[in-house]
Amino acid sequence: MTALDVSLQKQWRGFALDVAFRAEGGATVLFGPSGSGKTLIVKAVAGLGRPDRGKIALGERILLDTANGITVPPEARRIGVVFQEPRLFPHMSVERNLLYGWRLLEKSKRPAVDEIISLLGLEHLLKRKPSRLSGGEKQRVAIGRALLASPELLIMDEPLANLDEARKNEILPYLSRLKSDARMPILYVTHSQAEADILADRIVRIANGTIEHIEGR
Repeated sequence: MTALDVSLQKQWRGFALDVAFRAEGGATVLFGPSGSGKTLIVKAVAGLGRPDRGKIALGERILLDTANGITVPPEARRIGVVFQEPRLFPHMSVERNLLYGWRLLEKSKRPAVDEIISLLGLEHLLKRKPSRLSGGEKQRVAIGRALLASPELLIMDEPLANLDEARKNEILPYLSRLKSDARMPILYVTHSQAEADILADRIVRIANGTIEHIEGR
């Protein structure tokens, strides 16, 4: 399975980030308090932020190598990103949201739509608009849309942070299934120990811009 290798250094507003780790199959959780550097890391991996120095490789593909002047643009990295806010198109049905990136792929590269819809339990939601979904349902649609774009890596940046406990408990079983069934590494950001305990195959504990400990499960 494809592995993600990350080595980054960045000075930002008096904050110093200096990290290196590997994310292989399953879910690698970036765990730490707000302001520890987790979001800087995932933005750099996704191509949405640039470090001062660093190298990022996804399998054999070099996404970033500042020493050699290599920077692959975000749209060419084949990384799916799920943010705290679902960012669904409000005028589109769930089905059209799901298929937005899928339709742009070559037919030979399109993942099986029915499998992902079933994995996330979206069958009964396909004709609804986002305004008729709960917070947990919106996040499941956002995850499905990211998966249907056929990424090689899935980044989930605190996807449950804006949900109440009932909605978190609704979506966590789907995330556990996704972790088991996905054929790609997952980089999951959280400051919730409960989420880390449920989802992590390994935990990268971050504080003040550095890695304190990497814990395998």
